[in-house]
Amino acid sequence: MLVPVAAGCAGLLFGAAGGWGLGRRRRGDGDLSRDAQTAIDAVEAQARADAAVSDVLLVLRSSAIVLDAHERAVAVSPTARALGFVRDDTLVQPDLLELTRTARRTHAIHEAELNLPRGPLGTGEITVAARAAPLGDRHLLLLLEDRTQARRVEAVRRDFVANVSHELKTPVGGIALLAEAVLDAADDPEAVARFARRIKIESTRLTRLVKEIVDLSRLQTAETPEDPQLVDIDEVVQESVDLMLTLAEGKRMSFRVSSAEDLFVYGDSSMLVTALTNLLTNAIAYSPEDTRITVVSRAVEDIVEISVTDQGRGISGEDQERVFERFYRVDAARSRATGGTGLGLAIVKHICANHGGEVTLWSQEGRGSTFTMRLPRAQSDVLSPNPLSKEHST
Repeated sequence: MLVPVAAGCAGLLFGAAGGWGLGRRRRGDGDLSRDAQTAIDAVEAQARADAAVSDVLLVLRSSAIVLDAHERAVAVSPTARALGFVRDDTLVQPDLLELTRTARRTHAIHEAELNLPRGPLGTGEITVAARAAPLGDRHLLLLLEDRTQARRVEAVRRDFVANVSHELKTPVGGIALLAEAVLDAADDPEAVARFARRIKIESTRLTRLVKEIVDLSRLQTAETPEDPQLVDIDEVVQESVDLMLTLAEGKRMSFRVSSAEDLFVYGDSSMLVTALTNLLTNAIAYSPEDTRITVVSRAVEDIVEISVTDQGRGISGEDQERVFERFYRVDAARSRATGGTGLGLAIVKHICANHGGEVTLWSQEGRGSTFTMRLPRAQSDVLSPNPLSKEHST
């Protein structure tokens, strides 16, 4: 579909782009009033052309960028900006910039399939089919079709089968053995009650495990949010803390929340809430009673950081290198006791990568841990140059 769409859009944009060059040369044999009218006509034609280009880009399903002769982005579709291809008026992906230069140099259409960084942080990637087409002598159209999902479906299927065979057999086998024990102890009410409680624990763990495997597979398939929206980080933090209040109160734990105003990212609010609640769940599970969990959100240049700090026993250097692996547990026995599946941090890692960011860890044994989600800050008129800090305890 990319080729005919590109050809049709190139035709529309080529006609509209003609307005960029109208009336730029003075007429040597005209009088002053005629030159003035020509200049006015040129300005009006350029305004109509700019509006036409913007209208075309808004209806495209593919991401689209129009570059001028100085490689400045003069028109950008919302999806192209949301996915981080353009910041301000600069095309920030070197591979895309090289493709446009080749098309401009050869005066021909060039296509390529590229694996591009999802954002300035982390290892997340997006696969795109890119098509660069010159528009006259001055402008160039770049069309980008996201093919990430198609490339990852097969890998997700393989991972799903491996995860199921590796992890599900343990609780399923345990439930089967406990059921046999119940049958054998039919005349012993106390034993039946004890085995029934164990069956309930294992079934709850199995339910959570299945849900998290499905969630992780969905995140891997949908490597980028389908319809990125402007997300208020303060709302994400407040919703996540509210969801965890009951669990924290059960261990007589409290939250200290410090958040900067006007922090926004492009993405999926529900995904970000899931990631942050996973970090809070871990902090509660691995911290002693009567302690405090600190949640801080702030801007560091063009990056939004959301940190969760606990007062737990910390994580060894060896374990820190592996905590984001699927099914890896620092303390397997304790994870089973708390219902942990070993997938929570893997889900956080994928959500951050899906948003063009990363999750980092600082920890020292005996001094607790700090997990930090780092996401590209959205460029928006709603952002304040001097965010005010607000702090409270829960």
